[in-house]
Amino acid sequence: MNDTTLEGKLAGIVAATPWLMRALVAARALGLPQWCVGAGAVRNAAWDALYGLGRPSALSDVDVAFFDPSDLSTARDRALEERLQRDAPEFSWDVNNQAGVHLWTKDAFGHPVEPLVSVEDAIASWPETATAVAARLRDDDTIQIIAPLGLIDLFDGVIRRNAPRVGVETYRRRVAQKRYAERWPKIRIIAE
Repeated sequence: MNDTTLEGKLAGIVAATPWLMRALVAARALGLPQWCVGAGAVRNAAWDALYGLGRPSALSDVDVAFFDPSDLSTARDRALEERLQRDAPEFSWDVNNQAGVHLWTKDAFGHPVEPLVSVEDAIASWPETATAVAARLRDDDTIQIIAPLGLIDLFDGVIRRNAPRVGVETYRRRVAQKRYAERWPKIRIIAE
């Protein structure tokens, strides 16, 4: 399948996942530039549907990414999280302006990153290829899929390190922490 076909298939999965649609509606209400819900929320919804899980798998938080170089304050991100927590308290929220990620990544993860230029650029920097995917609910209620690294690994159930962006040790820690194989036994993990 090509990426356009897979994008349509993923948009269908997102639309058929009530909890994810609720998160997208709440995030859209913030009115942020270049926003999306991504990473684990989209991956989990896809794998839960593809592998026939009857109920949603555990999700530590819903990641909302946006890109706004006019205000890089982390205080703004926290205020947006608080608003989402009030509006949709069934989720734990993690909101990050991707325009400012380069300011704190070294302290948080031990390696610097260059400033990003868009939300798509940010998604392309996420640690695993199958997780470097996001969805946006447009004003007309259609779903836009953002997958700068493609969707093959997501649909093939492959966890692969985004080598240009993530070191081997960080990747190994994430794989152990996320317990992918335990949660979705049919997936395949690429060791390096």
